[in-house]
Amino acid sequence: MTPANSPQTPAPVKPVPQEELALVVRGEHGQPHGVLGPHPHEGGVTVRVLRPLASSVVVRYGTEETRLEHEHEGVWVGVLPVADVPDYRVEVAYDGEPLVVDDPYRFLPTLGEVDLHLINEGRHELLWTVLGARVHHYAGFSEPVTGTSFAVWAPHARGVRLQGDFNAWDGREHPMRQLGSSGVWELFVPDIGTGTSYKYAILGADGEWREKADPMAAWAETPPATSSLVFESTYDWGDDAWMAARPDKRPVAEAMSVYEMHLASWKKHPDGSFWSWAELAEDLPGYLADLGFTHVELMPVMQHPFGGSWGYHVTSYFAPDSRFGDPDGFKLLVDRLHQAGIGVILDWVPGHFATDPWALVKFDGTPLYEDPNPQRGWHKEWGSHIFNFGRNEVRNFLYANALYWLEEFHADGLRVDGVASMLYLDYSREEGEWTPNKHGGRENLEAVQFLQEMNATVYKRVPGIVTIAEESTSWPGVTEPTSAGGLGFGFKWNMGWMHDSLRYMANEPVHRAHHHGEMTFSLVYAWSENYVLPISHDEVVHGKGSLLRKMPGDRWQQLANLRAYLGFMWAHPGKQLLFMGAELGQESEWAESRELDWWLMDHPEHHGVHALVRDLNSTYTSSPAMWGLDHEPEGFSWIDANDAGHNVFSFVRRAPGAPDVVCVANFAAVPHHDYRLGLPAEGTWEEVVNTDASAYTGSGVGNMGVITGVAGEHSGQPAHADIVVPPLATVWFRRAETAD
Repeated sequence: MTPANSPQTPAPVKPVPQEELALVVRGEHGQPHGVLGPHPHEGGVTVRVLRPLASSVVVRYGTEETRLEHEHEGVWVGVLPVADVPDYRVEVAYDGEPLVVDDPYRFLPTLGEVDLHLINEGRHELLWTVLGARVHHYAGFSEPVTGTSFAVWAPHARGVRLQGDFNAWDGREHPMRQLGSSGVWELFVPDIGTGTSYKYAILGADGEWREKADPMAAWAETPPATSSLVFESTYDWGDDAWMAARPDKRPVAEAMSVYEMHLASWKKHPDGSFWSWAELAEDLPGYLADLGFTHVELMPVMQHPFGGSWGYHVTSYFAPDSRFGDPDGFKLLVDRLHQAGIGVILDWVPGHFATDPWALVKFDGTPLYEDPNPQRGWHKEWGSHIFNFGRNEVRNFLYANALYWLEEFHADGLRVDGVASMLYLDYSREEGEWTPNKHGGRENLEAVQFLQEMNATVYKRVPGIVTIAEESTSWPGVTEPTSAGGLGFGFKWNMGWMHDSLRYMANEPVHRAHHHGEMTFSLVYAWSENYVLPISHDEVVHGKGSLLRKMPGDRWQQLANLRAYLGFMWAHPGKQLLFMGAELGQESEWAESRELDWWLMDHPEHHGVHALVRDLNSTYTSSPAMWGLDHEPEGFSWIDANDAGHNVFSFVRRAPGAPDVVCVANFAAVPHHDYRLGLPAEGTWEEVVNTDASAYTGSGVGNMGVITGVAGEHSGQPAHADIVVPPLATVWFRRAETAD
């Protein structure tokens, strides 16, 4: 039967030069759609199909069919005797029963000109919505069509093929097209969706074929497998109240107590396997809420092949770690944390990336993502590649990735790893191993530009979030706004405070008087930046011992020192960050291969540390004086910074409209009786924290819950009280609400 609108005599096929067919077969034709698929012409529609191993190919459309003829090395061709391109399918026979499939080469590109322009300019803020693997649903055909659009940036490639479980990993069947001069290669493949595994076969500028995972993949196979996976989210969020309130948040001026954790080693199954996202979502939010932490900081959750890197050698920047489950599982975890009132900060690693040959390295046969200059593109200390911050598209890839986690996964902040390594051209390099910038300096100007771009972009698009720099030098203006020439971060880790305070605590109490300044020096520069006080994973690994084991003395003294230190840390200006396990008084140092020593909670002294952390958080968050002016000098004043003879530090925390809090830390091994403490005001002061309390298995020395300030100047304060200061303890006194 001949369709009514078709010519009566089939026309000859629309010719294509054999050398062009050969380019398609070899995967070197930048526009395979110009050869394959339907091509209308006078007298019919020529259809070419590339099926190298087929024994026969038939095109079916409506009730009609046209058998194709083999033309050249797997290219099949025929003419449909119709005037317009019909909604057709292709029947392909191999050795067994024929398969009926759709033809990828009958679909228009899924990226528009504006998208391509923005990609080339390095200004596509929603890059993940146009690159990678995206499921599309099309109506307007005889039957709805669902499939996946694949798009990858490989500007120097001579050809790109798509291979996966849908084509028996034979990329010859799916050459991709290059979209103009954008460097983007694209192909829509019908009838595949979530769970499809794939890679790109890229013919590099050097003539070598490489199999590459998708840099923009939303999901990846579980290591040691290395393929990317198609994923279409179906998650229905339940954190509407949190997200509605987030734009009005001002983290710098709010309570912020952060629990840093490595998800894979927080808890494990008895066989050593990971908890799933769903299992973590069931347990973790309640645990953190009970302890009173306002935020959790997750060590990198982006896909990484080597667990021993803790996630800091990333291969798939847009894919949550598949060891825990699919991306919607991670959304569930974030959602449940928000519903429990916990903010989520993600560790993010834009400074360097993994060396695995199937990932970003030499992606299109050239140093594409990595800086081509080995003095800038190779990280000696970490054995990894450094991004080319001077390339617009690479900076776009990174700041779009930051937006991706904040917008798609509702993350509330990013802690940016290794900022110091990005800022300096001579970082971890000897003389002669680096070249000065154009001004003759050691600053990496391109990296500075990237960090400023990233911060300006994320704060503009996602108000209420926070970015935090791990920056260990005295680089000026890390937390200054980009409009004032700063890097634009919300916070900076106070590495100086961490090193100084831990060094002080390592001394036996009898020797601490000689190191008193190590605990006061941080207040000299406390308001030069917005600081986080980090006791992070880096301090309890690689032979450094746990936080408890850093403390001197016998077991009782170690626990007392730990409690006193935590009380001092929570009272010090700056937001506090504590790595998991410290709240248990973890004895062994952290190792990613095992879970925390949860059995310690069966011991009263370790349960006491846990209870103290809960009470510190509760008292901290309910006392605006501790955080309302956290990053203003008006929020802090010393009472006595110089009592080295007693190993005592005393100071006031304050905020407008809130009762003052006085903190006294005694790092001597003996109590001080009748210790005269200057106070900002007369009246009743409640002892709201005492780290030596019996409830924490301390010695129980204290002030019966209250002290009374009387008139009389002392230590520059208008009032005073004679108090008992417990041994190896920190005490907080909050002025009673009824005080005059």
